[in-house]
Amino acid sequence: MTAAHPTQAPAQPVLSVEGLDIRLPPGADRPLAVQGASFTLHAGRTLCVVGESGSGKSMIANALMGLLPQPAVQPVAGRMMFDGQDLLQLDEDGWRAFRAARIAMVFQEPMTALNPVMRIGDQLAEVLDAHEKLGTTEKRQRIVAALKDVGLPEPELLVDSYPFRLSGGQRQRVMIACAMLLEPRLLICDEPTTALDVTTQAQILTLIRELQQRRGTAVLFITHDFGVVAEIADDVVVMQTGRIVEAGPAAQVLRAPQHAYTRQLLAAIPQGTLREALPPAADEASYVLQVQDLCKTHVTGRGLFNRGRTVQAAKDVSFALRAGETLGLVGESGSGKSSVGRCLVGLSPFDSGRILFKGRSLLAGEGLRRATGGHIQMVFQDPNASLNPRHRIGPALMAGPIAQGVPRAEAEARVRELLQLVGLGPEAAERFPHEFSGGQRQRICIARALAMQPQLLVADEPVSALDVSVQAQVLKLFAEVRERFQLAMVFITHDLRVAGEMCDQIAVMQRGRIVEHGPTAEVLARPQHPYTQALMAAVPKLAA
Repeated sequence: MTAAHPTQAPAQPVLSVEGLDIRLPPGADRPLAVQGASFTLHAGRTLCVVGESGSGKSMIANALMGLLPQPAVQPVAGRMMFDGQDLLQLDEDGWRAFRAARIAMVFQEPMTALNPVMRIGDQLAEVLDAHEKLGTTEKRQRIVAALKDVGLPEPELLVDSYPFRLSGGQRQRVMIACAMLLEPRLLICDEPTTALDVTTQAQILTLIRELQQRRGTAVLFITHDFGVVAEIADDVVVMQTGRIVEAGPAAQVLRAPQHAYTRQLLAAIPQGTLREALPPAADEASYVLQVQDLCKTHVTGRGLFNRGRTVQAAKDVSFALRAGETLGLVGESGSGKSSVGRCLVGLSPFDSGRILFKGRSLLAGEGLRRATGGHIQMVFQDPNASLNPRHRIGPALMAGPIAQGVPRAEAEARVRELLQLVGLGPEAAERFPHEFSGGQRQRICIARALAMQPQLLVADEPVSALDVSVQAQVLKLFAEVRERFQLAMVFITHDLRVAGEMCDQIAVMQRGRIVEHGPTAEVLARPQHPYTQALMAAVPKLAA
């Protein structure tokens, strides 16, 4: 691994954090979100702050932007020196002068940070209006130039578009353009690539590096992915439960980590260790699932005077699965992976083709769900969105079996057993979803799917937003569940490292079609299609 900027750093840092303590409100899991944090960042260099959720990374970022929800959460000790000025001494007027002009931030989720009812140009114009007096023509020229600078296509047209018309990678580019509009000295990036496809992630990391080299910006990059650290970092700070446990040059931390927690995070990264393929099927009767020439079309924007936009989400998709076997559906956002998954569980009707479950041809949509009797289940990407926040965990898990006629006492016993299986214990049944971490909520979603005693499990990006160590735990749980219940599994992911560990076979999808399909070891070792090769090349690696 070579540092992104091997040149000697200047003596005067842009940012110096000294002994920072950030207090949490009474009743929190610990008194201080951040305790005694100290580090420096120089112009033209990138400092990566690494750690799991709850380690205090984003607290530091929000403190540097003056965005902490004070007085409930506020700095109580230390200094944050920016170009010789202590940011902790600023009042609200002072913060307004600093934000965007001298310190800017790119948030993790662009759809949360962008106003959905404002055009892109108007949102960037707000930044200019807050800090500069420009005419309408000059302002539009500055905005178009900023969008062009981050590589967005047709910026003159995109200025008048709404955020929902852009892809995830394009929205993140808009956020970077907005942050860099006034050429700040410090750019804070809070997990900006966590939920992006590997190819889009590689583009965003390259873009941030190029902008930094052109403008000499200091970059504070928050992440939990050491693959990203290897791609972009000059220096690394590792945080655990509010404390910095290791710090140093990126090459040193990655090659010779000193702290046990750093070694644990590195060990949790999927290594692409290939799962051994099952022997060939003896006959068609051994298949749990057969998908034959499946087609699905989405039509959006159709109206009385508008024909709408037609997208071929799935075109002649075919594959088969046996009990205990896992197929990985791999591809970027928009490739059709999730559309196929929703067709398989009856959440979306398909247009043509056949889905055979245990040799029986299934109808599209709701008829499919009724015919399978709950034996096809799905685990979604976001457990927050798939769990009802007002329902306790026990009743939420029992609802499915009871609806299928299982006696209440038997359903309760099944739920207790499953909560034990996923590592939560029966006492979790009395708690609400918000009382659990993200990884624990995903375990609950797995238990809920298993409560129906399925024979086919569809997992749609179930670990993409989880910390790397939690991701490793959930993947291990999926593997144990598959072996114990002999489940056939369709595992949807954009991470080929995860697919390599979990899947017997891989189907690579691009624009609704399967462009490559075969045993995992063969596809990953000798990819034949250029698109598969591009996905492989975009995966962040620990060594350059």
